Amino acid sequence: MTFLNITIDERSKVKYVLVYFLVVFGLSCKEKQKHLPEKPISQPNVVLILTDDQGYQDVGIFGSPNIETPHLDQMASEGMKLTNYYAAQAVCSASRAGLLTGCYPNRIGIHNALGPDNTHGINSSETTIAEMLKAQGYKTAIFGKWHLGHYPEFMPNRHGFDEYFGIPYSNDMWPKHPQQGPIFNFPDLPLYENETVIDTLNEQSQLTTQITERSVDFINKNKDNPFFLYVPHPQPHVPLFVSDKFKGKSKRGLYGDVIMEIDWSVGQILEALKKNGLEDNTIVIFTSDNGPWLSYGNHAGSALPYREGKGTAWEGGQREPFIIKYPDKLQAGKIVDVPVMAIDLLPTLAALTDSELPELTIDGKNVWNVISSQTTESPQKAYFFYYRVNELFGVQYGKWKLYFPHRYRTMEGQEPGKDGLPGDYRMVDLEEIELYDVKNDVSEIQNVADEHPEIVAEIKLLANDMRHRLGDSLLELEGTETREPGRIVQK
Repeated sequence: MTFLNITIDERSKVKYVLVYFLVVFGLSCKEKQKHLPEKPISQPNVVLILTDDQGYQDVGIFGSPNIETPHLDQMASEGMKLTNYYAAQAVCSASRAGLLTGCYPNRIGIHNALGPDNTHGINSSETTIAEMLKAQGYKTAIFGKWHLGHYPEFMPNRHGFDEYFGIPYSNDMWPKHPQQGPIFNFPDLPLYENETVIDTLNEQSQLTTQITERSVDFINKNKDNPFFLYVPHPQPHVPLFVSDKFKGKSKRGLYGDVIMEIDWSVGQILEALKKNGLEDNTIVIFTSDNGPWLSYGNHAGSALPYREGKGTAWEGGQREPFIIKYPDKLQAGKIVDVPVMAIDLLPTLAALTDSELPELTIDGKNVWNVISSQTTESPQKAYFFYYRVNELFGVQYGKWKLYFPHRYRTMEGQEPGKDGLPGDYRMVDLEEIELYDVKNDVSEIQNVADEHPEIVAEIKLLANDMRHRLGDSLLELEGTETREPGRIVQK
C-alpha cells in the first residue's frame, strides 16, 4: 500500500527523521536563547517641574486657603508629599545650581542671582542631571528659566540639554523693572530657542502656555525613548503674568491666578504622559527654587506657617512644597516628613536610572529609601544653609535648626509692597547662636539654645567640619574643597 507514492515503512522513516530534526533544532534554539542578553528593564522618564519664588503654603494640599490647585492635589494623592524638603539655597541661581549638580552651590562657585552683567556661570567641569542622563541615552530638554550664566558656554545646550526654550535669567531683569534707572539698568529680556535669540519680551502673559505646549510636544515626540524634561517656570517670580485663561479666576488676586495657571500646566504634562502610556514609568517631581519674595506684598506668596521667606535661611526661605509621583515604585498617598534637600535629587535619580555619579565630589546623597518610606533615617548627618557669598547662616540637624550670628532681612514691622512695587526690608542682626526645635516649633518662635547645650555643641562640630571644606565668609574662612565657576575672560 502506498500513500503519495511513499510506502508505510518509508513514511515511518521520514517521520522519525522529522521528529529527530525538530528535537535537535529546538534544543539548539533553547541553548542559543540562554546566551541572549536579557531584555533591559525600561528606564524611567524624569519630569522635574520647578517654580520660582513659590511659598510653601501656595498649593492646596500644602494648606493654601484661597488658591485652588486640583492637578497638584491629585498628583499628591496619587504620589507622595514631602513636608520637610529644602531648596539648596534661598535665592535663584544658587538654588538651581544645587538642584542640577547635587552640590552645595558655594562648592561650585555659584552665589546669589546671576544677571546680565555677570561674566561667570556654571563650569563645564560640573555634571548636571541632564548630562548624567544623556550619557544613559536620554533625550533632554529645558523649557523655562535657566539662570546659570547667559554666555554661550554657560547655556543649557552646553550642559546636557538637547532642547532649550526660555529666558536666561529672572523675568524681572528687563527695562520694565519698577526700579529701573535709580537702582538697575537692565537690557532687553531675550527669549531663546536653543542658542538663538528668537524674540525680545515686552510682556510675558503667554510664556507659561508656551512652556507647557513645548513640554507636551517633547513628551509626544519622545514617547519611545527615555527622556528628562526640566520645566523651570519663570513664574510666580515678579513681575506676575497670566494668560486670559486664568485672569481673575482665583480668590487670591493675580498671584493666585498665576499659581492656578501653573497647576493647569502640571495637569497638561500629566495628561500627556497618560495619553502616551508613560504614566507608570515616569518620575514626576514638583517643587520650588526658594520661598516667597515677601517685599512684594500682594504679589508675593506665603510660606506660612514658616518664618520669613526668600533671601533668608529661616524655614520660610528654603522649606518648599514637594510632590513626587512614580506609580511603578511609590505607594500613593504617603507623606514623608524626614528632611531632604535639593542636592539629594541628582544622586537619587542616578540610582533610579542606573547612571554614574559625577567624577567630582558632590554633597547630595541617595535618599530613595527615605522618599519611598523604607526608612526614616536620612543618609545625611545634617544640611547646611549658606547665603550671600559663602556665609554659613544655619544648620539643620534632625529636628533641630541652629542659626549662627548673621544679618538677615525681614518685612516684619514694614509696609509691604503692592501691585508689583516692592516694600523696603528692615535688616536685623542676629547676635547670638539660636536653636529651634523645628518639628514642634515650626514657626521658630522659641529659642532653646540655653536648654540644649549638648545639641549646640554637636552642631558646632558639624559646622566646623563643613567650614573646613567649603569655608565661611562670616568667619573669613576659605574652604579646601571649593571649585571655581566658569568665567569669561574680558578682553
